[in-house]
Amino acid sequence: MQFSVGRPDLIRAINQRWLLKFWKRHVRDSGLPDWHAVETENLSRIADNLSFLDVTGEGEAKRFRIRRHGPGIAKVYGSPDCSGRFLDEVIPRQRHQTGLMPYYRAYSTGVPVYTVCEVKDKEGRLILFERLILPFSNGGPSVGRIMSSFEFVCEDGSFDTTALVRLHQGALTLRLCAMIEAQQAAGS
Repeated sequence: MQFSVGRPDLIRAINQRWLLKFWKRHVRDSGLPDWHAVETENLSRIADNLSFLDVTGEGEAKRFRIRRHGPGIAKVYGSPDCSGRFLDEVIPRQRHQTGLMPYYRAYSTGVPVYTVCEVKDKEGRLILFERLILPFSNGGPSVGRIMSSFEFVCEDGSFDTTALVRLHQGALTLRLCAMIEAQQAAGS
């Protein structure tokens, strides 16, 4: 999977731009913001489309355990509560490349990752699935938690996100996969 390096203005959704600025505002000397910043921020206005993950395991056994998926994310995965499950259990195996690799990249580099994938709803309408993945420390020098924000855009207007993850077989069509330049995040 190829990751380009992009400026923060690649991100189109207003809520995701705000989250990137929030992330950058809280970056410490270690290069990561601490998760405590998330716990003290009121994210209720955008919580429906947020996912919170714990990084678990060592080395090659690294996995992402879901702490919480907002209701909008639960609808996309077709599961009312994914809490406590691992992301690799929720994302179909044939989508692990496009679904999981951006999380591993955010974990290994400590920088935000932004992806745009094409999906179709049950009526066949093309939906752009935009995902911003933000790494956080959990009190230490390395990535211990991850927040991801999901936005869905359909040029045809209305669309249905119900069980989008389960509707189609095979890998998603990836339009964009970029690590976001952290030093430019605050001013954009």
